[in-house]
Amino acid sequence: QVQLVESGGGSVQAGGSLRLACEASAYIFSGNCVGWFRQAPGKEREGVVTIDRIASTTYADSVKGRFTISQDNAKRTLYLEMNDLNPEDTGMYYCAASDPRRYTAYVCDSGSWWRNGYWGQGTQVTVSS
Repeated sequence: QVQLVESGGGSVQAGGSLRLACEASAYIFSGNCVGWFRQAPGKEREGVVTIDRIASTTYADSVKGRFTISQDNAKRTLYLEMNDLNPEDTGMYYCAASDPRRYTAYVCDSGSWWRNGYWGQGTQVTVSS
């Protein structure tokens, strides 16, 4: 079982920055569908950004130009650089990776690749105005 552990969350003021990290217990990021999700209080979980199997990225409109995803495969770590944060970015942030045994489609379908995949426990981001 692959373990994902997020870190880097915290409390910042609007306009501030944070860098989240997600370390995996195995080399799960390369060649799989990976990404970051977030869930605000009282709201459904939403996708923030996905890296597909050929390392193309898809960002949610709300974070385009402010957030950047990257990965260091040697360190088995996924990052999310978040700049110009605003209160609407507040929430629990989760990293996820598809399970190559369960999700075999080449295309990382936004509605399904994360199902039955690997998830971290989340890291809290709080942005105050």
